Amino acid sequence: MLVTIILTLIGMALLWLMIWSATVTMPTKLLAKNFPEDVQKALQPRLDALPMSGKRVFGMMILIVLILGFIALFIIGGIDGMNNNFTYFDYLIRFLIMSYGVKAFDIIGLDFFLLTKTHFFQHFFPETEGCTGWQQFGYNRKQQLRHIVTMGLMAPLEALLFWYIANR
Repeated sequence: MLVTIILTLIGMALLWLMIWSATVTMPTKLLAKNFPEDVQKALQPRLDALPMSGKRVFGMMILIVLILGFIALFIIGGIDGMNNNFTYFDYLIRFLIMSYGVKAFDIIGLDFFLLTKTHFFQHFFPETEGCTGWQQFGYNRKQQLRHIVTMGLMAPLEALLFWYIANR
């Protein structure tokens, strides 16, 4: 259980680093689609004028490394499970705790606290100061619900994969 908690905490840290690096470097316009609608509109002139710069390329490289790190967490969790003779149910519980732990951090820590209680994003995007979207917790409910359902479907498949590999 300790390994599961540590992997979950590392996943939370990786998610935070993804948000931070994407905010600082703005490697792609697609990232702005995660913001509330009025914030997207306020950012549009800046997004339209974004040149391909070394900063953006570096930001994309950082994001790729962090995404690979996130994938590696689940691989490490699976390999540790194989070394500890996990059953399918053990894998399932581990992957659900990891997935939903990181998602809870995303919703509570990032969407609620970072988005609505701090001025983190406004510091990097001053043109969005005063946008009401920064105070609209839950503006992305449908997207979050899709993520939760996807995780609920992926965890059993991940558990099955590692259980199968371990029992071959």
